[in-house]
Amino acid sequence: MSSQCSGSCGSCSSCSSCAQEDKLGKKMALIGRKIFVLSGKGGVGKSSIAAAIALKLAAAGRRVGLLDADFHGPSQPTIFGVQNQKLGFSETSGIVPLPVAGVSLLSIGLLLDDPDQAVVWRGPAKMSVLKQLLEDTAWGELDDLILDFPPGTGDEILSACQLIPGKKTAVVVTTPQEVSLADCRKCLDFCRKLELDVAGIVENMSFFVCPDCGKSHALFSSDGGKKLAESYHLPLLAQLPFDPAFMTACDQGTLPDHLSTFPLLLFSQEKK
Repeated sequence: MSSQCSGSCGSCSSCSSCAQEDKLGKKMALIGRKIFVLSGKGGVGKSSIAAAIALKLAAAGRRVGLLDADFHGPSQPTIFGVQNQKLGFSETSGIVPLPVAGVSLLSIGLLLDDPDQAVVWRGPAKMSVLKQLLEDTAWGELDDLILDFPPGTGDEILSACQLIPGKKTAVVVTTPQEVSLADCRKCLDFCRKLELDVAGIVENMSFFVCPDCGKSHALFSSDGGKKLAESYHLPLLAQLPFDPAFMTACDQGTLPDHLSTFPLLLFSQEKK
């Protein structure tokens, strides 16, 4: 394909591909920050942290979209309490994200007829669907697009790095123990190899505050995320408690109501 191809000249066999790339580029140009929420290991609370970041940003007056890119285990519909709702579609605009608590939410879970249906896709299929969700969704102008990825360094995050033009920023979520940190180091190496900027580390489930005596207890070792951030010369964005009320809010879809006292202020003061 000629480097001069505009995507509309019709003179090369790849002109339709050029036009599609231009469509995606135009959609992404209307979005300020693309924030990838990653984890090396499952079960560290990555999806709930992604939701909390989106809700905190929306509460600060920013225009926020949240793309649930975990196709095999989409959690965001449950966290937002909308698992029985479906996305809209416009012939002129494409897929219409679901507005909930000030966030434009898009998840494969909102497109399935049965929420318990398994998604059985290989890598190329996932890349194709991710591209379609990015370019065929009526995101409009956003200050922030939060992307919630499955754990690890698989097809979804690699595809997003290749598809989304311009600057992208990662937030890496871990718990304090070594079994999580070991996978997190692989995730950070992945970011380095793909030249994906890392805004910092979130250490989740750092401690538990006993409701009876008020003392803090380190359930999963202590300061692992802090030490990881120091060793990679990255900011430690937050050390968040193991909070049963927060987990209940995620399960019951009442997270927006719970977040008023949640100590997560990531990005909320940063302006476009």
